Amino acid sequence: MPGKEIFAVVMAGGKGERFWPRSRVSKPKQLLRLLGDLTLIEQTVERLEPLAGLKNTLIITNADYVAPMRSLLPDIPEENIIGEPMGRDTAPCVALAAALVAARTDNPDATMVVVPADHAIKDSATMVATLDACADMAMAGHIVTIGIPPSFPSTGYGYIKCGEKLPADSDVKFYESEGFREKPDEETAEKFLADGSYKWNSGMFVWTVEAIMDALRKHAPSLAEGAEALKNAAKRGALDEELEPRYSSFEKISVDYAVMEKVDNVAVAECPFDWDDVGSWSALRNQITSSENNNVVQGLHIGLDTKDCVIVGDSNHLISTIDVEDLIIVHTDDATLVCKSQAAQRVKEIVHAIAENENLRDYL
Repeated sequence: MPGKEIFAVVMAGGKGERFWPRSRVSKPKQLLRLLGDLTLIEQTVERLEPLAGLKNTLIITNADYVAPMRSLLPDIPEENIIGEPMGRDTAPCVALAAALVAARTDNPDATMVVVPADHAIKDSATMVATLDACADMAMAGHIVTIGIPPSFPSTGYGYIKCGEKLPADSDVKFYESEGFREKPDEETAEKFLADGSYKWNSGMFVWTVEAIMDALRKHAPSLAEGAEALKNAAKRGALDEELEPRYSSFEKISVDYAVMEKVDNVAVAECPFDWDDVGSWSALRNQITSSENNNVVQGLHIGLDTKDCVIVGDSNHLISTIDVEDLIIVHTDDATLVCKSQAAQRVKEIVHAIAENENLRDYL
């Protein structure tokens, strides 16, 4: 009987448009040092190494980011950093990862721990222990997701409704899933919080390769067919030839829509470690200690009557502010962003507006 075999899969293909103007087409969010001395992708790999080891860590990214990631992560085998020829959301990414894992092992209980590259987690030891317990639950027949106990009525996260508690041989609490809920409006989010049985959908998943392949065959047969073809191509060393034609035929769909909302064996692990989704400039407020007047500052700044602002620059350019509050101000060599904190999610809209103006595309 094969023993526990864990593969870590890092989804790192996003552009991080909400972190413009620091995040650019050539240097996306996961390659930025937003929090500390390491990039987000380096921090993610470092956290996962005790769980799966670098040999069993796969990074699925955009084809344009393969070279810089291989340079940034020289201890990961080059063949473990794979570039998607085009963005197709998370379900094709998962199908590709399942194909690669299936090509490497004959162990039907080989377990995939799938995580995004843009989470901030300080208690990595508890995270590893939790994911290891999730792997045991996956080997027992569940598809597992990690649910974050909500601390406020967020309208920016999806939710999972938890049902009966499941027996488990660990300190981690597992619950039956009673369904996924889309990002709610404020009134609904407040009801979810008051109910007490809802968790935020973290986007972290644990399953055996056999379980996810079976789920794809049942609920997303075209993806399953593509994954099988990619697995066979990987086995014969022809992945590069097969990848682009397969990807171009894939529907753009999230793994939540394609699989998680349809399978009936989902277990939700209650997250016992600190967690934050580094999704916009506002997230820096949760990770960096605020200075005087509740300002979060990276770089050189002086202000008069300035409060509740996020200010990002560098040590060579002084940002000065007078009589402002609740702003996000980000300065780079060639572009500056100024917006209300509540509009942090709309930075993506300005990026799209820039893309539509041929005179401004050099700023993407």
